[in-house]
This record gives sequence, structure tokens and C-alpha cells, in this order.
Amino acid sequence: MTQPLIIQTKKNNKDWFIQIQNGRIFRLGHETEGMAGDVLQVPDGYHLLPGFIDTHIHGAYGADVMDATSEALQTIADGLVREGVTSFLATTMTQSKEAILNAVKNAGTFMDQQVSGAELLGIHLEGPFLSPDKAGAQNRELMTEPDENWFNSLQKLSGHSIKVVTAAPELAGGIAFFRRYAKELVMSIGHSNASYQDALDAIEAGASQVTHLYNQMSPFHHRDPGVTGAALLHPELKAELIVDLVHVHPDAVRLAWSQKGADGLILITDAMRAKGLKNGLYDLGGQKIEVLGKAARLVDGTLAGSVLTMETAVQHITDIIELTDEELVKISSENAAKQLGIFDRKGSIEKGKDADFVVMNENYQVVTTIINGVVAFNKM
Repeated sequence: MTQPLIIQTKKNNKDWFIQIQNGRIFRLGHETEGMAGDVLQVPDGYHLLPGFIDTHIHGAYGADVMDATSEALQTIADGLVREGVTSFLATTMTQSKEAILNAVKNAGTFMDQQVSGAELLGIHLEGPFLSPDKAGAQNRELMTEPDENWFNSLQKLSGHSIKVVTAAPELAGGIAFFRRYAKELVMSIGHSNASYQDALDAIEAGASQVTHLYNQMSPFHHRDPGVTGAALLHPELKAELIVDLVHVHPDAVRLAWSQKGADGLILITDAMRAKGLKNGLYDLGGQKIEVLGKAARLVDGTLAGSVLTMETAVQHITDIIELTDEELVKISSENAAKQLGIFDRKGSIEKGKDADFVVMNENYQVVTTIINGVVAFNKM
């Protein structure tokens, strides 16, 4: 079956039917009268969810966004369907200006040419407007203060495809940079050693998100709660969270949940090119990375992105916290869609929206992924 026109599942213990037409959800209801076409039946106990949206992924399956080729982005897009991801943001990192220019230009062009896989929604610019004090696996030597002119040239070259910008507000010109772009982009505090007051100033300037909560940000201290404290305390900030059990301790996940709840968290992978590959040595922005088990690290032990899948992230967080499907939908797709301003077409199962779905079994394993009404992955 390549074109499921009707999905049959359960709602309130009654049969529930979703009719798909021209890649969108055309009709929903308990009756099939007036519906025609092949039926994809979701077994009892399985979870039918909106397709996952990964807004922070650098690479996977041997490819990286910074490779700046259509082949790399296609490899990522095609691989992501196996983990239930139906759309994503191509995430850059701090490299030379030329490398970043090439990457955003390539991503912008690819969006108009993509033929299969998870839909590329745009670009998450992570670097170079970051703090060298919180560089993580990114090249601190190439980090710069925010530069509006250069950013404008990037945005133009990308075809205005940059949707999220991670930046450190404590840098010279940082608050002004947040204020300048907050009305048109998601401005995210990340790789930042900002004080708590700096973070509050960034919120006032329009910051609406933090990048990978807890990781590479000023930690909570009782005399200066830092970016971490601001993220946990202020509902204006959505928080990305890497639930690979390497970046964040399970009890820190529980703390984030207790403070932010379903409306405040966004599951991401922050994955790099080794995702889906074997243990070994890989490249990340010109640096050697060793992948062993669940972790990817620089030779000095610094975490260097992840090899996490969204499927595994969902399995982990549902082990840590007892979630309803409604809560899971929020942190895996709805909140991301709202941040990106595309909730009118993605992030929930409603009439008129894109027919993007993931079916998971009782153990939260992906069995089927549907993109624009077409089965992109199926092992049911």
C-alpha cells in the first residue's frame, strides 16, 4: 500500500476514521459513509500521532548539513522517516563564514527540490553567534559577536529559510540582535554563559526558546540562577530537551517536566552524522568524534551532539514520565509547530492539516510513518 486514503483507529473506544485527500486530512469521523479508498488499520493499543518534528538535527546516516550538498540533505530526510520524523530543520554549526554560507544556500535550494523523505522546513542557525565559554563541540575560534549585516546576507542567500537562531545574548550587541529579529524568527538562547539578568533582558527583547536545556548554558546557582534558572522559571521560554540519558539525567528531565510541563518542552535529537551508524570515529566540523554506545564525544570527552533518534527519545521520556498521548503530541510536534508558525498545517490531527502521521506500538516503537498521505516507512 503506497497511498492510504483512510486511516482506521480508535477514539473513545469507537472506530475513528481519517480520510486523506491530496496530501491533507480531508475528513474525520466515526462513520465511513462517503469515504472511499484503501484502509490502513491501526491496531488496538497502538498510538496514532502527528508526525514528529525535529527542529535541531545536524546530521544522520553518514551525512551532515554542513556537507552543503543536496545528497546529504536527502540522506538525512530519507533516514528520518524510520524514526517517525516527518519534518525537520537543517541545523548548522560554527564553521568558517564560507562554510555556513554554502550550507544555508544549499538548504534553501533543497527545499524547492526535495522529492522524498521528511520535509525540510527550514534552517536552525546554531553558530557563530555563541559564547566561547560555552562552546561545547563547536569551534570557539570561529565564534563571533552578532552581526546584523552578515546575518541579513545569510538569510537572503538561504531564500529566507532560516527559522530559528541560537545566540548568546550576553555578547556585545546580543540583546539588540534578539530584539531586531524576534518578531520574524524564533530567537533561542543557547551556548550562552549569560547571567540571569542577561537572560531576563533577552526575554524582554523577544527570546522565546532555549537551546538544549541544561547543556552549554550557565547553570543554576542560588545567587545567579543563570540561563538554566530563567528557562525553568519563565513560561515565555520553550525549552529544547535531549532525552538520550547522556546529555540529561532522568531526574533533570523530571525537573524540567515539573517546571515546564507539556506546553513548555520540545523534544530534539541534536544528532550528528554518526546517527544510525556503527561505533567508531567520525568528523564533526573538522573535529574528530568518537561514538561509543549512546554517546558521541570529542577526544577530550566533551559531548559532541548525539546519535539519538526521535523514536528513542520518546521511549526514554515515556519511561521517565507517565505521559498521555496528548502530552506526547505537544512535546514531539505541536510545540515545535507553534514555535515555527506552522500549526495551521502541522502538529495535530485536524481537518485541513498535512497528512503527516507516525504509528507506534505499545512499546513506542515506530511501525509506520506517513508523509503527506503517503506511506514513507512501514513494518506493520
